Amino acid sequence: MMPWQTQAAWVRRAVAAQAPVALDDLLLPRDLHGEIARHLLPPPHVQPRQAAALLLFYPQNDRLHLPLTLRTSHLPTHRGQVSLPGGAIDPTDASVAAAALREAHEELGIDPALVEVVGCLRSFYIPPSNFMLTPVVGLATQAPPLQPHAGEVELAFEVALDQLLDPATVVVEEWQMQGVTVRVPYYALAGQKVWGATAIALSELVARLRYEG
Repeated sequence: MMPWQTQAAWVRRAVAAQAPVALDDLLLPRDLHGEIARHLLPPPHVQPRQAAALLLFYPQNDRLHLPLTLRTSHLPTHRGQVSLPGGAIDPTDASVAAAALREAHEELGIDPALVEVVGCLRSFYIPPSNFMLTPVVGLATQAPPLQPHAGEVELAFEVALDQLLDPATVVVEEWQMQGVTVRVPYYALAGQKVWGATAIALSELVARLRYEG
């Protein structure tokens, strides 16, 4: 296995390359005929809010890890789901990256000064929150102490990049969504089902890493 510094260089190359990622490489829900059951762009008549989320990788036991959060059950959207730290971009945010760093600080207490912003992944639409989300990829040379915000985060946990790269981590189940049977792919991580927007962002990064080899 490669040491974390080599993994970090791999992440930098993969994000900088901006290789086109096929929809088939993303963990997107599909109907029983195999057609994609959600769109990555908003409907023409919808004006989404801009949002950002942070994929922050840092070393633990010489391997890159990133933090994920389990959202509390009383939040208005995505309650009880696994999420990346993130949220709406405020008018006072200087950039998409600044918004992602601010949200990570608010939700997990991560000091923005510790984070090297590597770049962004493709933006995509999240219907329940009406967000157009831009995932921001960052690196840190040490693991930050995680201080979950009790009002938003029920649980914070870390997963290894190696786990994301392992095809055995991906599971597909048939779920009922709005009265329709849909095949939903997710990452089985730390006893949680990581699906939806979080899985889309993570799977794009995984695809870019695989393209870089």
